[in-house]
Amino acid sequence: MDGRKTPLYDRHVAAGGKIVPFAGWLLPVQYSGVIAEHKAVRSACGLFDVSHMGELLLRGADALENVNRLMTNDFSGMAEGQARYSPMCYEDGGTVDDLIVYKCSDTAYFIVVNAANKDKDAAWIGEHLTGDCAMEDLSDRVAQLALQGPKAEELLRTLTGDIPERNYTAVLRGTVAGMPCLVSRTGYTGEDGFELYCAPADAPALWDALTAGGALPCGLGARDTLRLEAAMPLYGHELSAEINPYEAGLGIFVKLDKPDFIGKSALEAARPVKRRRVGLRMTGRGIAREECPVYDGEKQVGVVTSGTHCPWLGQAVALALVDAAYKEPGTPLQVDVRGRRVEAEVVRTPFYKRG
Repeated sequence: MDGRKTPLYDRHVAAGGKIVPFAGWLLPVQYSGVIAEHKAVRSACGLFDVSHMGELLLRGADALENVNRLMTNDFSGMAEGQARYSPMCYEDGGTVDDLIVYKCSDTAYFIVVNAANKDKDAAWIGEHLTGDCAMEDLSDRVAQLALQGPKAEELLRTLTGDIPERNYTAVLRGTVAGMPCLVSRTGYTGEDGFELYCAPADAPALWDALTAGGALPCGLGARDTLRLEAAMPLYGHELSAEINPYEAGLGIFVKLDKPDFIGKSALEAARPVKRRRVGLRMTGRGIAREECPVYDGEKQVGVVTSGTHCPWLGQAVALALVDAAYKEPGTPLQVDVRGRRVEAEVVRTPFYKRG
C-alpha cells in the first residue's frame, strides 16, 4: 500500500487500526469500529491523528494585508492567539480551500489547510503574495492531534494548565505532558475539542499520554460521520472550485465590506445564489450517498454532496446542493438511491448540536 506515514503510524498499527490510503497518506479508518468511536466522541473523549493536514506560515510586515487579500473573511483586529475560519477563493468565486488562520503576532499568521490541497494552496498563496511577506511550509515539521468530546477538557487538564479559554483561540507556546505544543480550541465534530500541534518526534509520547488518560483512538470513518452530524462542510464535497462560499452556506465568512480580496467581484455578482447547500433528513427507508440525484417529482433539483446513517442521531441524513427555491426547511424532496426514490425533507442544520 503506497502513501506517506504520519509519526503515529506505528501506534495505529499496534492498536489494530485498519489502514487505508487517504489524501496521499496511510491513515486508520477505524480501530474498535466507526459506531463505537463516534459514540465515544459524543459521550466522552476521542483522539484523532490529523498530522496529514498542512501548515503554512506567512511572515512579514505585510502579512495581514496578504491574508486579507487571499481570504474572504476579515482578519483585522485579531488578538495574538485568536483563530478564524475562512474560505479562500479563485477570481471567479470558486473555492480554493477552506482553512483556519491563527494570529501569532502582528507579522506572522499560521494557516492550517486541508491535506489534499496543501501543495495547491501553497502554490496559490505563493503566487499571490505581495510586499514584505514570505510563506514557509511547516507541514513536515508539525504533527497534529485532535482531542474531541465533552470530557476532552477534563482529560487535557490532567496533562497541562495551558487550556484556551474560548473557542477559536489558542495557547501559542504551551506544554502538554511536558512537550511543547500549540494548543488550540476549534474542533470539527460538534463537540468541545482541542488541537495539539507538536514536533513530529513528540507525537507518539503525546498520543500515549492522551490514550492513557482515557481518550479512545478514532479513525477517519468516525471523523466523517461526526462532521456530517455537525453539518461541517468538507472540501471536495460541499466546497470545490465549482462551488462558491455562498452556495455552500458560508456567506457569514465572506466580508464584502473589507477592501478588495481575490474573488470579491465574482461573489458580489453571485448573489442571490441559484443553488444552496441544505440538510436532508431521510423520511423514507434508504441512505443517501454522495452524487445521489435529488428530485421534486420528475424534476431533478440537486445532488447529494455527503450522506450516511448517523450513529448518535439514529437516522440517515445528508447534505445536498439544490436549487435555491427548495432551500426552506420542511420542503419535501426525493433522493434517488440506487434507482429507487426515497422520500426526504429539507431540515435546518446542524443535525446535531451539543446542548
